[in-house]
Parts: sequence; C-alpha cells; structure tokens
Amino acid sequence: MPSPRLLVLFGSQTGTAQDVSERLGREARRRRLDCLVQALDSYPVVNLISEPLVIFVCATTGQGDPPDNMKSFWRFIFRKNLPSTSLCQMDFAVLGLGDSSYAKFNFVAKKLHRRLLQLGGAALLPVCLGDDQHELGPDAAIDPWLHNLWEKVLRLHPVPLDLGVIPPGVPLPSKFTLQFLQEAPRMCSAEQHEATTDTLGPPSELQPFLARMVTNQRVTGPSHFQDVRLIEFDITSSGLSFVAGDVVLIQPENTASHVQHFCRVVGLDPDHYFTLWPREPDVPCPERLPRPCSVRHLVSQYLDIASVPRRSFFELLACLSPHELEREKLLEFSSAAGQEALYEYCNRPRRTTLEVLCDFPHTAAAIPPDYLLDLISPIRPRAFSIASSLLARPGRLQILMAVVQYQTRLKEPRRGLCSSWLASLDPGQGPVRVPLWVRPGGLTFPQTPDTPVIMVGPGTGVAPFRAAIQERVAQGQKRNLLFFGCRRRNQDFYWEAEWTELEKRGCLTLVTAFSREQEQKVYVQHRLRELGPLVWELLDHQGACFYLAGCVGSPDVHLPGGGRALGP
Repeated sequence: MPSPRLLVLFGSQTGTAQDVSERLGREARRRRLDCLVQALDSYPVVNLISEPLVIFVCATTGQGDPPDNMKSFWRFIFRKNLPSTSLCQMDFAVLGLGDSSYAKFNFVAKKLHRRLLQLGGAALLPVCLGDDQHELGPDAAIDPWLHNLWEKVLRLHPVPLDLGVIPPGVPLPSKFTLQFLQEAPRMCSAEQHEATTDTLGPPSELQPFLARMVTNQRVTGPSHFQDVRLIEFDITSSGLSFVAGDVVLIQPENTASHVQHFCRVVGLDPDHYFTLWPREPDVPCPERLPRPCSVRHLVSQYLDIASVPRRSFFELLACLSPHELEREKLLEFSSAAGQEALYEYCNRPRRTTLEVLCDFPHTAAAIPPDYLLDLISPIRPRAFSIASSLLARPGRLQILMAVVQYQTRLKEPRRGLCSSWLASLDPGQGPVRVPLWVRPGGLTFPQTPDTPVIMVGPGTGVAPFRAAIQERVAQGQKRNLLFFGCRRRNQDFYWEAEWTELEKRGCLTLVTAFSREQEQKVYVQHRLRELGPLVWELLDHQGACFYLAGCVGSPDVHLPGGGRALGP
C-alpha cells in the first residue's frame, strides 16, 4: 500500500521559508508520509484540485508582498473566476513567516489562508504567524504549531503499526550522493560555469550575466566609521534593461581562505571532482552546480559556510555525530528546550557555519560528503538598489554599497559575505567579472511630466533616488525634491557635486540634514517638519508622489525600513 502523500509548498525570499519547509519534509518522512517539498511557482498549480493534504509555508516581503518564487501562484489563486468548490477535497494548513515591526505582518499567509477557505479547502489549524522579532525567532510560534499539526495529520494518516516513527537520532537518507571521480575532467568547473552563462534570453538567477567591474571607489572619507563603495559595472551587450526603482541581484562567493579552512575541517580535497546524483527521481540537482563539479567550486560558490546556521543544521549534525559529548550539545541546541542556549551561542554573536564546525571538530571530520547539501544551505543572491539610469549612463549599472562589518563578543569581526567580497575586488589589478541580473523593484515613478516627486533618502537609501533623478532629468522632468541626510558634509555626502550641478540647472531642490555637524542632532524628519507647508502643498494641491527609502537599525536613518511610495 503506497504511503499517504503530503505536499509542502513554499514561497521564500531569504531561505527561511524553504528551510522550514525542508524541516516539515523531514518530519513527515519520519512519520512514514510520502512528502514532496517544492517552491510554489515550480509546482503545476492546476494540480492542486487533486491534492488531499497541503501545507503552505509563506514569507511576507516588503510591504505585504509575496516572495518572488510564488508570484505566479499568487496571481492564479486570486483569479475571480475560480469556482468556490475548487479545493473542496483539500485539507490544508498555512505557516507564515514575517516581521511584526512591519504594518503588514504576515499579510501573505493571512490572505492565502482566507483565500483557500473561499475555494472550499478545510483548514487543519489556524494560520501560524512566525515572527522574526521574537527573541527566539519564528520557532517560538512554529514549534507548538507543528506539534498540533502532526497530531491532526496523524489522525488522518496514522503511522503503520509495523513501521513506527523513525526516531530523531537516526539520520534520514541524504537527498544526493556525491560520486567522486578518479581524475579531473578536461574542462575545469569554472570554465563550465562561465560557458553556461552565454545563452539567449535575459540574464536570470540560473543564467546570470558576468559583468565586468569598471570601478570600485570608496566614497566615504578616510576617518568615517563606514566604508561605502560606488561600484560600476559594464553591462554592454548583456540584454539587461532596467528603470529607476529596479534592483540588481549579485551572486557572491566565499573567500579563498574560508574555502581552504572548511575543506580542512571536513577532510575534503578542494581539487577533487564529483558528480551529483539525486536519490529520488522527483528531486532535481541544483542547476547552479556544473556536472562534474569540483569540491572547491561547491564550497566557494554554492555552500553558504559564512551564514549563521539555523536549527535544522544542528538537528542533522547531531544525527551524524560519532562523538558523545559533541552529540549531546548538538542535541540540546536542536531541541525546543535548548533554543535560548542556541540563541546565545549562535544567533546573538552571529557565529557562522564554519565557526560552528570548528567548535565541533570530531563531528565535522565525520560528516559524509553526501550530506553536505542537506546540511548547509546555498548562497543566496544579494539585492541592491540600482543607483544609475541607462538614460544617463548607457551600458553601465552602478550601486552604492555599505560594506557590512561589525563586532560581537567573538574575537573576529562579523563581515557581510557579499559586500566584503565586492569590496575586495580591484579592477585595477586585472579583469574582474561579477555574476548579476536585474528584477523590478518596489518603487515606480510617475511618467507624467508635471507630477512633482518628493524623495526622502538618508544614507545609502538615496541610491534609488539618484537613478530616478537621472532618469527624470533626462526626460525633462524637473520637479524633483530630495531630502538627504548623513553624518557630516565632508565624510558621507554622496554625489554632492552632482546634486549641486542639478540645482544650478533648476532640475532639483535639495534639502540636507547633517546630523553630527551641530550639538543638537538634525535628521531628515526635522527638515520635513520645517518644510511641512511646502510638502503638504505639493502633496495635497499638486498631486505629488512621496517616496522614502532607508535602512532599518541605522543610527542615522530614523525611518521605516525598505523603500515605500505614496501616491496622491
């Protein structure tokens, strides 16, 4: 008799929803359920009408938006012509991941739950509202919710008496096997990877464009606390097209020293080659990995060894550990009762996957290579606001990037993977190419020539507005009001000369706030208050659009995070 089928569908932007979905898949298999875990846009949505049991795991991004890999599903499921009995045979549950500091907290999960009910689905449980702001993270809500979920599911599909539940300490089979080759292939993996990018169609995550870095210039003063870079790429003949408000995604890689260190810790030769094979026929191999692939390529460009590992990492590591003391500690960190200890050990100091493996050397040395892709999540692309317009700089794309570096209680400073990697690249020392592609952003600017635009962009939040101003000026649109804030005029006043020139030409009205140049700190909100009558006149009587962009948590950006647009 075939195992009951459970379908887990996820919409994930940063990987958390996918990680939770993989956890659901593992827990289902331990309960002898046949389980398929898939991104929502990869699943043929018309097949939902015949699915008996589905768990949806959905993140909310931006201002209540669905993640990129569920947008097609989102459009389909809200079609008005879908019958109200479409999903009457389905039992479902929705698990949401969000951030309660945003107004539309878990908006996607809540809205999806209501829509599935409208289409006739039967909810097993109320929607789960995981919250990044909780001191224990989303798991504080997810753990009790999953306990109740499995109770409900097992009433519908009991575990066969002759099999029983697979105990937590027993590792499930790995998703893939690594078949090592006796000798290196003729064509190196880097050459294979580069060759795959030369295809028809616009660049994408699976086929990024290898853009030549033209300049990599520090634009903050030498005594400024933060290293901010203006980086320009040559995108000639790339097929890339973008407008103001769009974002560029960049695929970073691990440093050579970290790659060597990781290989030593897990006992692998970085120059060995392997071919990856899935254990199950419905599990595809990662398309970003060439076949065959070197260990060096796998670790440098795929495994995110610089990320802070999630709880699932400790769960699997405990299963694989042959060392009693290390296994006990790993089991504690992976248990519900050990989440405070895990937070103090890993999340609060931002300890990386590589550093954790160094703390558990006997376990790390015993990891079977087949489990590496189950254990360590893939490196995800980083998104940056595009800071230039093709109308002003044809064939070029610029970003304004703050290099992430900060101290925790750990001796080694914490460094952002992508920003540190990009900052280390020097096109003056030889050709540098960076894999990238473009996607629409959350800001769209008016095309009508007489519509005023008010932009509030402190710090690096000014980047998308620089693109917008360049674009609007090239189109003859001069009603641009920019509020810009930073610490000091001579340290982090980005594009000062450019703004000054545009003011002289009558294309821009610039209002600045330099927070550290007087005893009383002055921020952009103070300037907005001072010019309140003008702002209100533009909004209320002239139909202006209002935009703001900033970075959550920055000491000089006292604004909600992300980019937002308010129309008349």
